[in-house]
Amino acid sequence: MNDYETTRRTILGGAAMGLAAGAFAAPAAAQDGGGTAARRPLRDPRSAYTREPFPEQQQEWPGLASRMTPRPDHGESSYRGSGKLAGRKALITGGDSGIGRAAAIAFAREGADVAINYYPTEEPDAQEVKQLIEQAGRRAVLLPADIRTQAACEQTVAKAIESLGGLDILVNNAAYQQSKADILEISDEQFVRTYETNVYHVFRFSKAAVPSLPPGAVIINTISQNSYDPGEELIDYASTKAAILNLTKGMAKQLAKKGIRVNAVSPGPIWTPLQVCGGQIPGTMGEFGQDTPLGRAGQPAELGALFVMLASDETTYSTGTAVGAHGGGGNP
Repeated sequence: MNDYETTRRTILGGAAMGLAAGAFAAPAAAQDGGGTAARRPLRDPRSAYTREPFPEQQQEWPGLASRMTPRPDHGESSYRGSGKLAGRKALITGGDSGIGRAAAIAFAREGADVAINYYPTEEPDAQEVKQLIEQAGRRAVLLPADIRTQAACEQTVAKAIESLGGLDILVNNAAYQQSKADILEISDEQFVRTYETNVYHVFRFSKAAVPSLPPGAVIINTISQNSYDPGEELIDYASTKAAILNLTKGMAKQLAKKGIRVNAVSPGPIWTPLQVCGGQIPGTMGEFGQDTPLGRAGQPAELGALFVMLASDETTYSTGTAVGAHGGGGNP
């Protein structure tokens, strides 16, 4: 078996089963004198990250990862790249924290230049990501904007293309989430804002980017296990994630004619600023993620490798699909 086949099977087999984070989490194994790779210790997924209930906490929206207790793990000290995205140019919405930050770190360490969009008040988190990208030897572009308007979406994409000198990876990840126990508590303003942020930006960013995306480019959308099984306290948010799943599948069919792949990553309960800014019902933070089969919430670091897998040329036959990371519950 040649090196390419070994790499391909490792990525497709491990990542699809939710083990991709571990596959990229350590440097390449050392070789012993006989040329045999040293065995990499197994990680028990039940205890790979904290199992402790999270303390009750609240922040003003949109919140900062740097103020969360405990701080989320985005792969800052664990992700090791191997050139899978060398020379690529990526734009990530919501790239300052959470899942977007994990993708930005992974992309940069795999050799890509990265532009991140974020809400202007998230500048402190964005500056941390900028340093991490530059420490990987790649170019970082910061694009603060409230992306609830068509103009903001189009301008952000145009700035990313100009600053990066092109674009071949687009990650539509930014989201707004507020938990309400009763539909009567969901204001029309909240419902509209959730759709403008979550769904409209996916359509608008994709439409603005497509004319500049070459064959081989990829679009990756962040959906949720709520796309398939909506939480009763998240009916507006969950319905947006179902819409994005449908957009993913529809765009994949259409853009295949241009040689552009469109896929999605479907997280379960992941420890991000969404949760401390109204994403959980007050008083229930300690329950977050505890009911999954693995008995814990996930960390953003556990998703970075999934974005790399879908963005790389090693998955060229994967389009219109979703890859899950939800601790054993939900779909796909």
